[in-house]
Amino acid sequence: MDNQPFQPFQAQPAAQPVQPVQPAQGQPVAGNYNQPTAKLVPVAATSNSNKATIFMIIAIVAGLVAVTFIGLFAWMYSQWDTVQKDVDGQIDAAVATAVKEKADELENQFVEREKMPNSTFAGPIDYGELSFEFPKTWSVYEAKDASSGGDYEAYLNPGKVFPVGQDTINALRVIIKDQSYDSYISIYENYVKSGKLSVDVRLVNGESANIYRGELPQSNLVGIATVFKIRDKAAIMQTDAMIFEEDYNRIMDSVRFNQ
Repeated sequence: MDNQPFQPFQAQPAAQPVQPVQPAQGQPVAGNYNQPTAKLVPVAATSNSNKATIFMIIAIVAGLVAVTFIGLFAWMYSQWDTVQKDVDGQIDAAVATAVKEKADELENQFVEREKMPNSTFAGPIDYGELSFEFPKTWSVYEAKDASSGGDYEAYLNPGKVFPVGQDTINALRVIIKDQSYDSYISIYENYVKSGKLSVDVRLVNGESANIYRGELPQSNLVGIATVFKIRDKAAIMQTDAMIFEEDYNRIMDSVRFNQ
């Protein structure tokens, strides 16, 4: 046993409590499971969800655009088809009209050629020997020849002469009345006063003649009548319808008779 001096026992001061170490912000405390931890968000899942939503929106927009485009295309095609059909119809109508006009023109030319050369009409010698040129395709019917006096009547018409009557249409009537011109002309003058006829004056074989147009006396016919004097008698050349006016005027230009 060593000869060291005896040291009395001295109480040691109590240890200072250890202060917990504060972790750095954002870092978990190692081993401290009682501390709350931040909730972790699955980044990959969120990103995929956003992409799916964007793709869906794009698909919807693209679908709407496609539907709109298809509808617009269908409408434009319908309009184009309607316009095309209308244009085609107008072209077809124009062609048909042109063909018909050409056919009518050729037919009229043929009819006019068939009329030539003209035939010559000759009336009774005792009544001034009235004569004129008429189409060779017309027929002549002499109803009264005045061989024993009285009136002279002849009727002309393309093809055949229709039964004679006040309301029967023929291309030309030739009448020489066995009465004076002055007494017969009053019938037409009364129709002029009533407004049923108009009157003009023209030369026939160098002589003045009255041309009446409108509702012809004592009939329901609308045509032209030329009244002139042959010797002491009244001569009437009448067409019963205005469709014969062109031929009628040519005939009147060729009239000849003896006074």
